[in-house]
Amino acid sequence: MAETSLSENLANSGPYRLLVSTRNAHKVGEIRQILGSSFEVMDLSAAPQVPEVEETETTFEGNAMLKAVAASLVFDGWVIADDSGLEVDALNGAPGVYSARYAGENAGDKDNNRLLLENLDGVLDRRARFHCVIVLARGGRKLAAFDGTVEGRIIDAEDGAGGFGYDPLFIPEGYNQTFGVLPAEVKNALSHRAKALEKLCQWRGWY
Repeated sequence: MAETSLSENLANSGPYRLLVSTRNAHKVGEIRQILGSSFEVMDLSAAPQVPEVEETETTFEGNAMLKAVAASLVFDGWVIADDSGLEVDALNGAPGVYSARYAGENAGDKDNNRLLLENLDGVLDRRARFHCVIVLARGGRKLAAFDGTVEGRIIDAEDGAGGFGYDPLFIPEGYNQTFGVLPAEVKNALSHRAKALEKLCQWRGWY
Protein backbone atom coordinates (compact mmCIF):
# COMPACT_ATOMS: atom_id res chain seq x y z
CA MET A 1 0.00 0.00 0.00
CA ALA A 2 1.72 3.18 -1.15
CA GLU A 3 1.62 6.39 0.83
CA THR A 4 0.30 8.21 -2.24
CA SER A 5 -2.86 6.09 -2.27
CA LEU A 6 -3.59 7.09 1.32
CA SER A 7 -3.05 10.74 0.48
CA GLU A 8 -5.42 10.42 -2.47
CA ASN A 9 -8.08 8.90 -0.24
CA LEU A 10 -7.97 12.01 1.95
CA ALA A 11 -7.23 14.53 -0.82
CA ASN A 12 -8.66 17.84 0.45
CA SER A 13 -9.45 16.65 3.97
CA GLY A 14 -6.30 16.20 6.10
CA PRO A 15 -4.00 16.29 7.82
CA TYR A 16 -5.79 14.87 10.85
CA ARG A 17 -4.43 14.98 14.40
CA LEU A 18 -4.61 11.40 15.58
CA LEU A 19 -3.79 9.93 18.99
CA VAL A 20 -2.77 6.28 19.01
CA SER A 21 -3.71 4.80 22.38
CA THR A 22 -0.44 2.96 22.99
CA ARG A 23 3.01 3.35 24.52
CA ASN A 24 4.48 0.86 22.04
CA ALA A 25 7.03 2.90 20.09
CA HIS A 26 7.45 0.19 17.41
CA LYS A 27 3.73 0.14 16.68
CA VAL A 28 3.45 3.93 16.51
CA GLY A 29 6.46 4.11 14.23
CA GLU A 30 4.85 1.71 11.78
CA ILE A 31 1.57 3.62 11.87
CA ARG A 32 3.39 6.90 11.13
CA GLN A 33 5.20 5.34 8.19
CA ILE A 34 2.03 3.82 6.76
CA LEU A 35 -0.20 6.89 7.14
CA GLY A 36 2.39 9.39 5.93
CA SER A 37 1.56 13.09 5.77
CA SER A 38 -2.21 12.64 5.84
CA PHE A 39 -2.12 12.43 9.64
CA GLU A 40 -0.23 13.97 12.54
CA VAL A 41 0.26 10.83 14.62
CA MET A 42 0.90 11.00 18.38
CA ASP A 43 1.21 8.35 21.05
CA LEU A 44 0.26 8.44 24.73
CA SER A 45 3.38 10.42 25.62
CA ALA A 46 1.36 13.36 24.25
CA ALA A 47 -1.53 12.52 26.59
CA PRO A 48 -0.02 11.32 29.89
CA GLN A 49 -3.37 11.80 31.60
CA VAL A 50 -4.74 8.71 29.82
CA PRO A 51 -4.85 5.84 32.34
CA GLU A 52 -3.47 2.35 31.77
CA VAL A 53 -6.16 0.06 30.42
CA GLU A 54 -6.22 -3.64 31.23
CA GLU A 55 -6.99 -5.75 28.16
CA THR A 56 -9.70 -7.97 29.61
CA GLU A 57 -11.64 -8.80 26.45
CA THR A 58 -11.27 -12.04 24.48
CA THR A 59 -11.33 -10.46 21.01
CA PHE A 60 -9.04 -8.03 19.21
CA GLU A 61 -11.93 -5.62 18.64
CA GLY A 62 -12.98 -5.77 22.28
CA ASN A 63 -9.53 -4.88 23.56
CA ALA A 64 -9.02 -2.19 20.93
CA MET A 65 -12.34 -0.63 21.91
CA LEU A 66 -11.40 -0.56 25.59
CA LYS A 67 -8.19 1.33 24.83
CA ALA A 68 -9.65 3.71 22.24
CA VAL A 69 -12.70 4.72 24.26
CA ALA A 70 -10.72 5.19 27.48
CA ALA A 71 -8.27 7.54 25.76
CA SER A 72 -11.03 9.43 23.96
CA LEU A 73 -12.67 10.28 27.30
CA VAL A 74 -9.72 12.49 28.24
CA PHE A 75 -8.27 13.48 24.85
CA ASP A 76 -10.14 16.01 22.71
CA GLY A 77 -9.80 14.64 19.21
CA TRP A 78 -9.59 11.51 17.08
CA VAL A 79 -8.28 8.42 18.88
CA ILE A 80 -7.41 4.99 17.53
CA ALA A 81 -6.33 1.83 19.29
CA ASP A 82 -4.87 -1.22 17.62
CA ASP A 83 -5.08 -4.73 18.99
CA SER A 84 -3.37 -7.35 16.92
CA GLY A 85 -1.66 -10.69 17.13
CA LEU A 86 -0.56 -13.91 15.56
CA GLU A 87 -2.97 -16.80 14.95
CA VAL A 88 -1.44 -20.22 14.28
CA ASP A 89 -3.70 -22.89 12.80
CA ALA A 90 -1.98 -25.84 14.46
CA LEU A 91 -2.38 -24.13 17.86
CA ASN A 92 -6.12 -23.50 17.39
CA GLY A 93 -5.55 -19.81 16.78
CA ALA A 94 -3.10 -19.22 19.63
CA PRO A 95 -1.45 -17.05 20.72
CA GLY A 96 -4.20 -14.73 19.37
CA VAL A 97 -5.21 -11.91 21.71
CA TYR A 98 -2.52 -13.08 24.14
CA SER A 99 0.29 -12.64 21.59
CA ALA A 100 2.11 -9.91 23.53
CA ARG A 101 2.01 -11.90 26.78
CA TYR A 102 2.10 -15.45 25.41
CA ALA A 103 4.99 -16.49 27.66
CA GLY A 104 3.73 -14.48 30.65
CA GLU A 105 2.69 -10.97 31.66
CA ASN A 106 6.27 -9.69 31.69
CA ALA A 107 7.46 -11.68 28.69
CA GLY A 108 9.51 -10.07 25.94
CA ASP A 109 9.59 -10.83 22.23
CA LYS A 110 12.35 -13.43 22.64
CA ASP A 111 10.39 -15.25 25.34
CA ASN A 112 7.23 -15.35 23.24
CA ASN A 113 9.09 -16.51 20.14
CA ARG A 114 10.86 -19.23 22.07
CA LEU A 115 7.60 -20.58 23.51
CA LEU A 116 5.93 -20.50 20.10
CA LEU A 117 8.73 -22.57 18.57
CA GLU A 118 8.59 -25.02 21.47
CA ASN A 119 4.87 -25.48 20.96
CA LEU A 120 5.37 -26.04 17.23
CA ASP A 121 8.25 -28.48 17.64
CA GLY A 122 7.63 -31.38 15.25
CA VAL A 123 4.51 -29.76 13.76
CA LEU A 124 4.45 -29.75 9.97
CA ASP A 125 1.46 -27.44 9.50
CA ARG A 126 2.94 -23.98 10.01
CA ARG A 127 0.12 -21.91 8.52
CA ALA A 128 -0.51 -18.69 10.42
CA ARG A 129 -1.72 -15.15 10.03
CA PHE A 130 -1.34 -11.76 11.62
CA HIS A 131 -4.70 -10.16 12.39
CA CYS A 132 -5.32 -6.55 13.38
CA VAL A 133 -8.38 -4.59 14.47
CA ILE A 134 -8.25 -0.80 14.80
CA VAL A 135 -11.03 1.02 16.64
CA LEU A 136 -11.66 4.72 16.08
CA ALA A 137 -13.21 6.69 18.93
CA ARG A 138 -14.01 10.25 19.90
CA GLY A 139 -15.63 11.79 22.95
CA GLY A 140 -15.95 8.48 24.74
CA ARG A 141 -17.74 6.77 21.86
CA LYS A 142 -16.65 4.09 19.44
CA LEU A 143 -17.17 5.34 15.88
CA ALA A 144 -15.94 2.47 13.73
CA ALA A 145 -13.71 -0.60 13.59
CA PHE A 146 -11.37 -1.68 10.79
CA ASP A 147 -9.65 -5.03 10.38
CA GLY A 148 -6.77 -6.44 8.36
CA THR A 149 -5.15 -9.85 7.93
CA VAL A 150 -1.99 -11.14 6.26
CA GLU A 151 -1.57 -14.87 5.70
CA GLY A 152 1.75 -16.68 5.96
CA ARG A 153 3.68 -19.38 7.80
CA ILE A 154 5.98 -19.83 10.78
CA ILE A 155 9.58 -20.95 10.25
CA ASP A 156 11.81 -23.02 12.56
CA ALA A 157 14.12 -20.26 13.82
CA GLU A 158 14.21 -16.48 13.96
CA ASP A 159 15.51 -14.77 10.84
CA GLY A 160 16.14 -11.04 10.69
CA ALA A 161 16.42 -8.17 13.14
CA GLY A 162 13.75 -5.92 11.64
CA GLY A 163 10.20 -5.40 12.83
CA PHE A 164 9.17 -6.59 16.29
CA GLY A 165 7.21 -9.32 18.02
CA TYR A 166 6.88 -12.46 15.93
CA ASP A 167 8.13 -10.77 12.74
CA PRO A 168 11.42 -12.77 12.57
CA LEU A 169 9.40 -16.03 12.54
CA PHE A 170 6.70 -15.08 10.01
CA ILE A 171 7.01 -15.36 6.23
CA PRO A 172 4.06 -13.68 4.46
CA GLU A 173 2.32 -15.51 1.64
CA GLY A 174 4.03 -14.95 -1.70
CA TYR A 175 7.44 -14.16 -0.18
CA ASN A 176 10.44 -16.18 0.95
CA GLN A 177 11.72 -13.84 3.66
CA THR A 178 10.36 -13.02 7.09
CA PHE A 179 8.97 -9.69 8.21
CA GLY A 180 12.24 -9.45 10.17
CA VAL A 181 14.21 -9.46 6.90
CA LEU A 182 11.91 -7.70 4.44
CA PRO A 183 12.43 -3.92 4.17
CA ALA A 184 10.03 -1.84 6.25
CA GLU A 185 8.44 -0.36 3.13
CA VAL A 186 7.59 -3.86 1.89
CA LYS A 187 6.14 -4.99 5.20
CA ASN A 188 4.18 -1.77 5.55
CA ALA A 189 2.63 -2.27 2.12
CA LEU A 190 1.14 -5.69 2.88
CA SER A 191 0.86 -6.09 6.65
CA HIS A 192 -2.31 -6.65 8.65
CA ARG A 193 -1.88 -3.19 10.20
CA ALA A 194 -1.50 -1.57 6.77
CA LYS A 195 -4.72 -3.18 5.55
CA ALA A 196 -6.66 -2.01 8.59
CA LEU A 197 -5.23 1.51 8.29
CA GLU A 198 -6.17 1.66 4.63
CA LYS A 199 -9.79 1.02 5.62
CA LEU A 200 -9.49 3.72 8.28
CA CYS A 201 -8.32 6.19 5.63
CA GLN A 202 -11.31 5.34 3.44
CA TRP A 203 -13.77 5.94 6.29
CA ARG A 204 -16.38 8.40 5.07
CA GLY A 205 -16.76 10.04 8.46
CA TRP A 206 -13.61 12.07 7.77
CA TYR A 207 -15.38 14.17 5.16
